Amino acid sequence: MSELSSAPIGVFDSGFGGLTVARAIADLLPGEDMVYLADTARGPYGPRPLAEVREFTLQSLDWLAAQGVKALVIACNTGSSAALHDARERYPQLPIIEVVMPAARKAVSVTRGGRVGLICTAATAISGSYNDALEVSPVELVTSVCPKFVPFVEAGVISGDELMAAAEEYLEPLKEQQVDTLVLGCTHYTLLSDVISSIMGDDVALVSSADECAHATLDTLKREGLLRNDGITPRRRFFTTGDPTRFESLGRQLMGGFVQDATQIELGTVTGGSEPTR
Repeated sequence: MSELSSAPIGVFDSGFGGLTVARAIADLLPGEDMVYLADTARGPYGPRPLAEVREFTLQSLDWLAAQGVKALVIACNTGSSAALHDARERYPQLPIIEVVMPAARKAVSVTRGGRVGLICTAATAISGSYNDALEVSPVELVTSVCPKFVPFVEAGVISGDELMAAAEEYLEPLKEQQVDTLVLGCTHYTLLSDVISSIMGDDVALVSSADECAHATLDTLKREGLLRNDGITPRRRFFTTGDPTRFESLGRQLMGGFVQDATQIELGTVTGGSEPTR
């Protein structure tokens, strides 16, 4: 095993949704160290202009790269959509795994009739990243922007009448279009799978961008010879640009105790931060 193999995996998201990716990676690769960074002080990214999302994402990835990680995981559909090309030019020495292409590939493989739905943030929709990823496939993509979903999750709300009403509003057009596969095009949305599935019905396959990103991470580390197998107990560290106490508390609530000992860091200038209160 090379010295680099023992380095941690760096995982980035604008907030809490990327924890679904981090936990999926931990399940698939239980021996790996991990450094998780959430830019909660400036999240959510979905309503922000793509240029601003690109700037914030690259600042976050710079910080992770400085921690000596062996791979960068952009566990954020909006960040992936805005900054993937720039990130791969910026860090040619590091494997970079993102969420869009793995989810798109999975959707193509599971759709029965070629009608695929996508739920995502406004920034992801504007970027056209999923349209680009599916351009050469025979599927028809139907997109619905879901602006309320991320604020619900980041306020710790993953059930209830208000969330159900918003979900019905966002998902009804996809039901009318008779999609047979639905891509959860934001890693936060994995935490709303039960609500989404109850509305879409059992005949619609849900594709989690979080789960597919985790599988892509496993495949990439195997291919690059970077899997760790020294048997040492892994260390998982959590950092946030926002309130670490709140991050740790809500992270434990949403992830069943997965998050421990969050530490606050500063990244650039915080502009328009919108950490919701509980």
